[in-house]
Parts: sequence; C-alpha cells; structure tokens
Amino acid sequence: MSTNSVAVIKTQLGDRKPDYSGKVRDIYDLEKELLIVATDRISAFDHILPNPIPGRGKILTSLSIFWFQKTGHIVPNHIVAHKVSDFPQWLHQFKDQLEGRTMLVKKVKRLDAECVVRGYLAGSGWKEYKQSGKICGISLPTGLAESQKLPGPIFTPATKAPDGEHDLNISFEQLIDIVGPVTSLKLREISLKLYNFAHDYAIKRGIIIADTKFEFGRQDDGQIILIDEALTPDSSRFWDKSTYTIGKGQDSLDKQFIRDYLLSVGWHGEGAPPALPENIIQQTIERYQMAARGLIGEEVKI
Repeated sequence: MSTNSVAVIKTQLGDRKPDYSGKVRDIYDLEKELLIVATDRISAFDHILPNPIPGRGKILTSLSIFWFQKTGHIVPNHIVAHKVSDFPQWLHQFKDQLEGRTMLVKKVKRLDAECVVRGYLAGSGWKEYKQSGKICGISLPTGLAESQKLPGPIFTPATKAPDGEHDLNISFEQLIDIVGPVTSLKLREISLKLYNFAHDYAIKRGIIIADTKFEFGRQDDGQIILIDEALTPDSSRFWDKSTYTIGKGQDSLDKQFIRDYLLSVGWHGEGAPPALPENIIQQTIERYQMAARGLIGEEVKI
C-alpha cells in the first residue's frame, strides 16, 4: 500500500498560528470552542520523531469521531462539528488544510488524570505484574501469561504529565486526592463502561482492544464529558484477533509498532530520535488503516 497524501507537519490559519501545539495536535482557541487539528507528526518515548506519517492525523480523527458517535449513549462528548462546512465561515478558506483531520469541540475544564483501562496483560502492566503480581496496587491472580486476558478489565489511572515527561501510574486513592471521591468513582464507572462497549464491538470485527486511555472534562454545569481522542491507535493497544497468541507480545495495529522498531535499532528515548525508513512509515500507515477497516468498515481516505 502507498499513499500520495502530503504530510501535514504543522498548521497555520493565515497569519494565525496555533495557540498550543502538542506532540500531534495543533489547537486554536476560539474563545467558547477549540479547534483541534491532528497533524501527521508522530512521537515515541516523549519525543517527536523527525519523520511524519502521511495521513495519520486523518485516521486518528476519523476513528475518534466514529467512537464519539458510537458511545454517546454512555457519556456525552465534546464534539461540536467535524466537517469544515459546519465550522465558522472564516475557516472555510482553509478547507484543504483542515478537512478530515479537524474537530471543533466544546471548551471545558480538563480533569487532570489519564483514565486507563486494561483488559489484557501487556506493556507496563505486564512488567509491573511480573515484579509484584499487581498493577497500580490492584492484585491479580498468580500465573497469568503475557497478553492474557484479565479476569475482568481494571481501571488504572495515571497522572497527566506535562509535555516531555512520562505519565505516571497512580492508585485509585491517589486519583481521589486529585479529583475527589465522587468524581473518581464516576470516572472509573464511565471508563469501564466505555472499554467494555468498545471491546465487545471491536472483537466481533477482528480487533482486540487490549487497553486504552480516556480523558474527561467538566462542563460549567458540572457534567463530565469525554474529550481529546477516543480509542485510536495512539491511545489504545490494538491487536489482530486472527494472530492473537497468549504468552508473547502481539503484532500491534497501533503506535507500538513504531516503538518496537526504535527499540530494535537501539534508541530508547535518549538523545535525538533516528529517522524512520520509508518501509516503516508505510507499514505504520497499513497497520492504522487495518484498524480503521476493522472498526469503521473501510479505510480512511488520506
């Protein structure tokens, strides 16, 4: 598979630069709303890599919109519009830059926690389990293998770290210290419902969602809503159900593929990141598109 898509590395709306640029997204503050543009930048180990992945931002945006629409019965979300024709008139001139990779969203107060749900034993959870038999203070049965499905999904929150720093796993009690007991219980309840719904939907379509993370905000009326992105290859661990095998790491359909490549060439996040070869860029696009085909039912036009 190849793409003729021109990579969007950074955005600018006429003379206006983003009010905030993260590792992937450029954000424009429109006073009552935010314009979130998913670029094709990609990061690993808290570094932005020198090569973009052409079209990646469109796949991330399409999957987020898909899940926001699918999960509205569980929790409201921040989406106002995702088609440029529905954006404020002055943005229409930037359609070529924005279409397919942009969401106009409600501006709310972010709750400063990453709401992680794990359904399988992988990644940092697997490392922690091998050492202590626990993940984030939650005791698990002995004898579990790598990539094994847990007896039930677990809620393992993390701190929302500043750019350039690692998010840190925290206990539920520490989450209570950050957002309070009532909000903590609500976040756990909503996160588990979202994960269970998405997992059950995806597995029927050949995709295993091993784990994922959500972010939430609070509206002025106190209502908690889902924000940021949702159930994308950046925020989730996606596996191909047809090749799933307990007892080893899985062939991923997410950003883990990039991390694994970087580790294979000896880069662990120290110093300047290496450039990505063209075949790794193409394979990344293919894996993201495979996730999109399974979940949405078609590839994302990039």
